Order: sequence, then structure tokens, then C-alpha cells
Amino acid sequence: MELEKFKITVIPLREKLLAYASRLAEGKVECEDVVQEVFLKLWSMRDKLDDYKSVEALAFKATKNKVLDELKRCCSESLEGMETEIRTNCNPESIMEQHDTAEHIRRLIEALPSLQQTIIRMKDVEGYELSEIAAITGTQMEAVRVNLSRARKKIREQLIQLNNVIRL
Repeated sequence: MELEKFKITVIPLREKLLAYASRLAEGKVECEDVVQEVFLKLWSMRDKLDDYKSVEALAFKATKNKVLDELKRCCSESLEGMETEIRTNCNPESIMEQHDTAEHIRRLIEALPSLQQTIIRMKDVEGYELSEIAAITGTQMEAVRVNLSRARKKIREQLIQLNNVIRL
């Protein structure tokens, strides 16, 4: 795709993509940056854009994926912030125990399937409502509930198992 065609096809999508990213991120992500990165990605693959039926659909999909990536990054930073807060409010023994627990939970979350990771972080770390998570992830609300329940159950079972091993 040549520069002129790119300007005609992609650049006019800016406002739509910003509005879409804003709805998905609800102020938790810098939407201007997301759209700018999507434009850079589209520009870097401009030679392949003519192969797509809808460049607009591709742009929206790329925006959704970028917002989700940014939300995951924010969730990670929130977990680290929680650890910092724990360290400043407790005695050394409690600090180590809570740090270890937080680290185990982080590893357990990272071992979950990616959709379950996203859902549990959005619900339990970021505080999103189930309907918001369904809209952002593009899944049905019932699927969000099921995935959240399965993720929590798996983490709970593994933490219980870990605590039983430690006590032995």
C-alpha cells in the first residue's frame, strides 16, 4: 500500500480507534499511545495491507490486542505495588511470608491459560466488573464467569497443596 492510499484508508480511522480504545481501557491505558502504536504497526506492514479484506477490521483487532497487552502490563505493575505496600506495613517475618505468597500467586496466574490470566487480573487486581471484562475480551459474560471461577479454583487448590507441602 502506497503512502497516499495509507493516508486515505488508515488515517481517517484515528477517531474511531481512539473511541474504541477508550471504551475498552476505561482510562486505565493511554489511548493516544495505543492508537499511535497501532498506526506504526500498520505502517510497518503496509506492503501486506492490500491482502486484507478490511483494513479497518484489522486496525480494530490490533487496537483491541494492544489495549489488552497494556492492561496486562498495568496489572503486573499493580501486583508489584501491592508487594511494596505489604513490605512497608509488616514485620520482617510477615513481609517474607506475604512476599512468598504473592510470588506464588503471580506464578500460578502466569501458568493459567491466557484468557483466564486476563480475566482474573482484570477482576481481582484491577477491579473490573464482569460485564466490562466481557466487553473488553470479546467473550460472553457467562464465559467470563466460568473462566474466572476455574482460574480461582485452580489457584486456590494449588495454594492449598503448596501450604500442605510446606507444613509437612
